Amino acid sequence: MAPQIPGQNFTIRAVTAGLAIGTVICAANVYFGLQTGWVSIMSMPASLMGFGIFRLLRPHLELPFSPIENVFVQSVACGMAIMPLGCGFVGVIPAMDFLLSPDERGPLNLSLWRLVIWSLGLCYFGVVFAVPLRKQVIIRERLKFPSGFSTAVLISVLHGQETQSKQALDEASKGGFASLVPQDRADDVQQEEEVGAALVDEPTAPRSGLHWAANLRLLLLSFIISGLATVLTYFFPILRNIPIFGAAAAQTWLWTLNPSLAYVGQGIIMGTETTMHMTLGALIGWAILSPLAKYKGWAPGPVDDWESGSKGWIVWISLAIMLVDAVVSLSYVAIRSLFVCNAKLSPSAFPNFMRQKWMRKFLPGSRARYALLRRRDNDDDSSEDEDEPEQPAEQVEDEDAPENQQINNITVGIGLLVSIVLCIITIYIVFGDLVPLYATVIAVFMALILSIMGVRALGETDLNPVSGISKLAQLFFALIVPQSNKSSVLINLVAGAVGALQAGDLMQDLKTGHLLGASPKAQFWGQMIGATAGAVLSAFIYRLYTRIYKIPGDLFQVPTAYVWIFTARLVTGQGLPYMAKEWAIAAGALFACTTVLRTVAVGKPWRSWIPGGIAVAVGMYNVPSFTLARAAGGILAWVWLHIMKRPSTPLIILASGFILGEGFLSIVNLIMEGLSVPHF
Repeated sequence: MAPQIPGQNFTIRAVTAGLAIGTVICAANVYFGLQTGWVSIMSMPASLMGFGIFRLLRPHLELPFSPIENVFVQSVACGMAIMPLGCGFVGVIPAMDFLLSPDERGPLNLSLWRLVIWSLGLCYFGVVFAVPLRKQVIIRERLKFPSGFSTAVLISVLHGQETQSKQALDEASKGGFASLVPQDRADDVQQEEEVGAALVDEPTAPRSGLHWAANLRLLLLSFIISGLATVLTYFFPILRNIPIFGAAAAQTWLWTLNPSLAYVGQGIIMGTETTMHMTLGALIGWAILSPLAKYKGWAPGPVDDWESGSKGWIVWISLAIMLVDAVVSLSYVAIRSLFVCNAKLSPSAFPNFMRQKWMRKFLPGSRARYALLRRRDNDDDSSEDEDEPEQPAEQVEDEDAPENQQINNITVGIGLLVSIVLCIITIYIVFGDLVPLYATVIAVFMALILSIMGVRALGETDLNPVSGISKLAQLFFALIVPQSNKSSVLINLVAGAVGALQAGDLMQDLKTGHLLGASPKAQFWGQMIGATAGAVLSAFIYRLYTRIYKIPGDLFQVPTAYVWIFTARLVTGQGLPYMAKEWAIAAGALFACTTVLRTVAVGKPWRSWIPGGIAVAVGMYNVPSFTLARAAGGILAWVWLHIMKRPSTPLIILASGFILGEGFLSIVNLIMEGLSVPHF
């Protein structure tokens, strides 16, 4: 049974703090999602901000702020933060609102009340479905969920706790992504793919090693600097597009730099490997393919035109890369899951070739080892020494919260049924007969299956393959919806949007709670509260931006929306631009090979030199100005960690402040735009 830490799991003050923190992150995610499709739940900054708030209020508190209460704050905040992505406000909704042609029953321009109904119909799906998945992937299989593990370490250190596994913390202080997961499974981790999600400061001296006050000041300072810089760009819009190769290259070929501190922060969090692969994609797309398509006459229009220019032509190439990467990666996860979920079966249950030693090495089925982080408040706790041996498989299920702190099966069953029915009803209310009932029902149940793959991929790699899984759903629906149906593109978009993909990101919070002995029931209700608030808030903020700004436009280019609509048109039989098919096939074949090679090379030092398909594709369909600043952040992270060999936490906090500052203070720009305050 998991150790229980003294403290209150569910408190009104924690709900209030979680909603306040979640509001900031949610607003930032809508802003950056509309710009580039990038969102982050920022669980570590949420934990730090929660701790800082209650630390400042400590003289006025009757009860101390405990680690499990911090977990609850984080659960509420992250439940809000994921909603812009989970409800489709960064991709599928803009595609429906602005990119559907009249022949495709669009554009829809959904009203605010329809957006709220739509988001409330989708927001509970993943939260409820995460409960039964938690039992399987966290309790039984003990998947890593590295971000959840590192957040648990951070909370433990913030609250001055020792841990049962000091070796894990010592390794964590070395500042590598793989060092925060068990060493017997560290070779499974994609090193530096998500640097910020798994790095913590040196926690070997719990009460003095992490100076929470200094880190909180750094977060606040970076927030203010980034926010002021954001307001400055309103008055001087040229600061968002600085020519780097001259005015001609900027105007004709779109080679500009947006020196956004938030983009630098995103690059720090993404890590050096990912940002360098994105830069490679930008070079291939905008320095090679774009001029080639223009001069060959394949994309004769202006470069920045999505329909006839090379900007739209490149998207098809990047789309092929994303689809191939998704199919290969998720196929690997599915096959691997067969071994993990059937680890107790006898070897005779598998074909001969799957019992070979090399195959077992390629698809290991052992559980990750980790030690629960626990407080040493008494002699009983301290008697349980470090490096506790791994328990047998049959005892793993006992390492869970007490029965009264778990969600019972009746609640899960009713909740899942209600969330499914609610999802189906709300889609009918929003779209009416445009989306047939059978398509909605199939989409809901297919989402349950695909989300399992997403949760497992996130648990093992710390990367949630949301875009890839959505594309697979779109491909599937192209087979069951007649192409003669005028609503086929719209149906395809809705089917891809319906999903429990947020269950993966919320599973990180459940992992954190499990390691710290928090109540799963309290976390569940915290996530439900956060999801409800985040769904409504996301709809309001999205509609504010779309009312004030021109979308698509210079500031909000909604590239993810174009990927959604182009995928729907592709799989429903609509033609590609001239020569796009040939280049897409070639690019897909090439990156199928690189994805297989990256899968085989996990843990190898040369793996980072193999381009990652998703990162390259993102660099291709985003204009260079969005990629170059992120590349600067990735280089900064590399210099800080590997050249200067400095602890990573200050860098991650700096990056988080940059992101939150621009994301939240952009609302000031929105207000000034609405009031027609003049630009210079």
